[in-house]
Amino acid sequence: MSRKGEPFDNAPMESFFQTLEAEHADDTNGATHAGSEHAPNRRDVFAFMEARYNRQHLHSALGYLTPEQMELSAA
Repeated sequence: MSRKGEPFDNAPMESFFQTLEAEHADDTNGATHAGSEHAPNRRDVFAFMEARYNRQHLHSALGYLTPEQMELSAA
C-alpha cells in the first residue's frame, strides 16, 4: 500500500478488501462491523485467501484467470 496522496497503488488492495468484506458478509449473514462477534479474524482471512480468492476468484489483471491457474501456466 502506498503513502498518503498516492491512491493509485492502493487499488488492488482496496479491491481485495472489498471482495473479502462482501464475501465474508455472505458467510456470516451480513455481520462484518468492527467489534461484532462475526468480524473476520486472521483465520477467516487466511481461509478466504487460500480457499476462495486464490483458487476461485477470477482476476482481470491476470487475463481473467485465478492466481492458481496463472501459477500453473507459468510453471
